[in-house]
Amino acid sequence: MAHALYRLGRLAHRRWPVFIVGWLIVLIGIGAAAGTLSKPLSDKFTIPGIESEQAQELQQELFPSTQDAFDQATGTVVIQAPEGEKLSDPTHAKAVETLLADLREVPQAGDPEQFVSPVAAAQGIEQQYLEQAKANGQPEAVAQANAAAVSPLTEDGRTGLVQWTFDVDTVTDVEQSTRDAVHEAVDAADTEDLTVEVTGTGMQGMPEMGMTSELIGVAVALVVLVLTFGSLVAAGLPILTALVGVGIGITGITASTAVFDLGTTTPILASMLGLAVGIDYALFILSRFRTELRHTSDREHAIGLAVGRAGSAVVFAGLTVIIALVALAVVNIPFLTAMGLAAAGTVLAAVLVALTLLPAILGALGTRAFAGQIRKDKAIDEGQHVDNGGTRWARAIGAHPVVAVLVAVLALGALAIPAKDLHLALPSDSTAAAGTSQRDAADLIADGFGPGQEARMIVVVDGRDIEDPRQAPAAYGEVAEWLGGLDGVANAQVVGMNEEGTGAQLMVTPTTGAVDPATEDLLHTIRDGIPAQEDSTGTTIGVTGLTAIQTDVSEKLQDALVPYLAVVVGLAFVLLMLVFRSILVPLTATLGFVLSTLATIGATVAIFQEGAFGLVDGAPLVSFLPILMIGIVFGLAMDYQVFLVTRMREAYIHGDTAREAVVDGFRHGARVVTAAALIMISVFAAFMLQGDNLIKSMGFALAVAVLLDAFVVRMVLIPALMYLLGDRAWAMPRWLDRILPNVDVEGEALTKHTSASDAQEELVPAG
Repeated sequence: MAHALYRLGRLAHRRWPVFIVGWLIVLIGIGAAAGTLSKPLSDKFTIPGIESEQAQELQQELFPSTQDAFDQATGTVVIQAPEGEKLSDPTHAKAVETLLADLREVPQAGDPEQFVSPVAAAQGIEQQYLEQAKANGQPEAVAQANAAAVSPLTEDGRTGLVQWTFDVDTVTDVEQSTRDAVHEAVDAADTEDLTVEVTGTGMQGMPEMGMTSELIGVAVALVVLVLTFGSLVAAGLPILTALVGVGIGITGITASTAVFDLGTTTPILASMLGLAVGIDYALFILSRFRTELRHTSDREHAIGLAVGRAGSAVVFAGLTVIIALVALAVVNIPFLTAMGLAAAGTVLAAVLVALTLLPAILGALGTRAFAGQIRKDKAIDEGQHVDNGGTRWARAIGAHPVVAVLVAVLALGALAIPAKDLHLALPSDSTAAAGTSQRDAADLIADGFGPGQEARMIVVVDGRDIEDPRQAPAAYGEVAEWLGGLDGVANAQVVGMNEEGTGAQLMVTPTTGAVDPATEDLLHTIRDGIPAQEDSTGTTIGVTGLTAIQTDVSEKLQDALVPYLAVVVGLAFVLLMLVFRSILVPLTATLGFVLSTLATIGATVAIFQEGAFGLVDGAPLVSFLPILMIGIVFGLAMDYQVFLVTRMREAYIHGDTAREAVVDGFRHGARVVTAAALIMISVFAAFMLQGDNLIKSMGFALAVAVLLDAFVVRMVLIPALMYLLGDRAWAMPRWLDRILPNVDVEGEALTKHTSASDAQEELVPAG
């Protein structure tokens, strides 16, 4: 591999116009495809085969007009009068009618008759229920309770709902201009006399990203790169190439929406990860290029060696990230697989750009690659055992390795403690960022109607197997009575029967919210009691609705967490065995990875779930965050392990003692790894400035993961363990050494190429 990359680096440097133009063509071509073929992004968190999906299929079979829970584009406007007043008061009633008139004029709003005053709608519902109760001999009190449960007006008459369905096939068909028009109508009605907010599946557009986070991350990265290279030109190169890679990745994701359904967080994840690894990969190669220039004046040969040596490590590092992301397909969750593949594609673009576009740009710059110096570059001859910050740190760890191991393990263990209380859920209005319209609407609904209003479940009852069809309504009523008697149920009632009478839909309103653990417990209680009810009534029963589907998805993701971690850890062990020709080195590396992962999950639970320090309102973590974080951090952790420990191995096999090898690894790798980690931390942490709690938590988790893995595990725990293991760290059974392929990540085969002429003789065939 080193030889092939050496040739690639030389070729890109020599034929730089071809490579630069080629990448421009790729970028423009993908951009054109994205602009002409792309479709809107959507969030459809479903998993084939889960119980709620099966119940939804049963629902659609009995009620063919029923839409998929994630496709139905709804809108809900919440209106609240001042305390002590009612929406029926003349002044408020007039303002509500003006709002309704504005909403009827909104494009894609659908049937104008949907827009009814909450006061009028509540009166109509109560009258309808009372008439039905009288006709069926039902107690009036039961009818009033059921009417109140579905009423769009609170008992005190202060808060009301206007609910409608957009005239579109799916949520993604709602245009942004439609959402803007709804917000304009709502803002006009939101005065001192009325509080008006809006939410609903049709009102959820793509999170507003802006450029603030990216610019802050890039600015910090630029400062770190300037300090690393002491050159403004060199500092700008990794950022330039990273932006090209991210541009290709994001436009590629946008173009792929023509074929695949992708979630709104997919490009955010790809942007976050692609920018970080893109800068780091270019940093590694550019840093090695500068080192090679200290031994040769032939710039083409120097870039060949840099790509052959550091580029080999970049390929391995990128491959580990890609494999970990692609391995998300193992858990068989479609939307997560799509996110992993999209992010993997962006990482692949970052690797290819670093290996080809960077050498091409260096070829175009020539001797100006390190121009704009702001400080003198203090050259370090790799052949000399000079002291620097890395060696001093390594010796400090070596002086007390047992203490270092204990401090690192105890610190990570303490941070991991909150992970035992991990609670996962999918995003909802109640977990949206404070101050957003959807969060304010959710709070108004919970305060006025109870938290269960937004956590309703649909129980589907299939009565086709009932011997006497005339007994079907009684069976449906029996199921409703059973549901209504369960703890945690505020109301349960039949809300619809099909024309044949062979199926019914029952609406269950919990007493708790959608992301409350008690609601999840209620779902399990209902399912546990279904077999007995089916036997008693001769029906088939299933539970569906957004709350049930989201709960099932979250539990499936949480159940997949440990198996996926096991797959990634096993993969890490095998890959590191190939690189280091050792068993104990991979063992320590994977142990460190597990510790940093658990500590990161614990810290994220403490801040974002438990609300520690009051930085955010506590809420369950997004269901796919831990598993995504594991996949991403695995790749990044292997980056630092490779760049530090391969230097140790190189020194060891060339005659240094085990202790000297640790010091030598830090001599040559600590500075670059520190710079790379700081860049990644800054890029990820900058996303915490976004208003969306999902993006905030992703940025926090990734930033903390890099911080802990780079500076606690790789800089403290690993060298301390290497000191304690000594020569045993590099032991390898002979039979295993013989069967493992030699991947030559550090490019040892190129070590003898000390001059361009030597390289030409070895690498270019004669004749």
